[in-house]
Amino acid sequence: MDENPVLLTENAINIKKQTLSRLSVRRNWRRKSMDSRTNQSNFIMIVVKADLCECSVVRKHGDFSIYPFLRSRDGDKEMYCISPLHGRSFVVGERDGRYIVSKGNGLSYTASSFLNTQESGNDTWGLLLREDAVRDFIMGQEIEALGIKTNHMEYVFELDVELAIPNGHKIRPCILQYDVACPYRICDAAFMAQEQIQCEVEKWEQMNDRGFKNSHMIAAHVLIRNLRILHDHGILHNAIHEQNYTWALELLDFELACSPANPYAKEDYRRHVKSLFPREVIQTYVIINYIAGVLREKIDYADVDALFADYGFNLEKYSINLKQCQLQYQ
Repeated sequence: MDENPVLLTENAINIKKQTLSRLSVRRNWRRKSMDSRTNQSNFIMIVVKADLCECSVVRKHGDFSIYPFLRSRDGDKEMYCISPLHGRSFVVGERDGRYIVSKGNGLSYTASSFLNTQESGNDTWGLLLREDAVRDFIMGQEIEALGIKTNHMEYVFELDVELAIPNGHKIRPCILQYDVACPYRICDAAFMAQEQIQCEVEKWEQMNDRGFKNSHMIAAHVLIRNLRILHDHGILHNAIHEQNYTWALELLDFELACSPANPYAKEDYRRHVKSLFPREVIQTYVIINYIAGVLREKIDYADVDALFADYGFNLEKYSINLKQCQLQYQ
């Protein structure tokens, strides 16, 4: 059930903690940064202005400082965009060595906070709908409880702001707030200094219980094991790609996921679930390829295939016999 809505005003928010967190993040990042005009491998961070809004809590998991921010060019608060590929997510603070991320605050690129291309109902670029935020939160908790390394959910809250979209509907933005060990996604490599990537990859050795020599194989083992756990529990992530794993190998973004405990609401969606599990094997393989490429490591596909097989994912099951195909057309 939803939490009883609690109206939060600026006076109810610990502004001192927010300010210290933002200053800490900014100080740490600027210390790592250099002039982008003189070094092409520099750290990239964009400060984005935001308004502080009143809000109502929809879901919570613990008691943390809350960041009900909405992107606004005239705002007096700050969020941090470390990669435009995050779409609608920003870093808003730091706590105990973990980064606080807020999702649904507006677009992380373009001069506009939100864009609506009128192709799918209320879906709007930069906006997080309430039902999607709640599913992300609930499924994230379910998956974290299985021992998979994920983002740690903190809040879902609804802003006391209405957005008028082209179909005539008025939508109140919802924000998902969580914390992560690493704010960078695998896809962010182009926006990171090589030193940053290497720093994260060195931490993987703590997960190298098979003694792999190549770092991409350490990652492969973690990702394939995660997939086995998900599928053994009937969980479909439904969006496994480079944008949804961090360089700390944390699995993210569960708004499209489903499980026996949290099935899709629509019957038309539910009937397709079983057929979508196999493609997650290939999607995981794509991420492994990407990681190997970023790290400039030579990948041995026989070794990766064997690792999949160790966890019950036999790629031969999906192999097409080329000779049989040729005979058909003779």
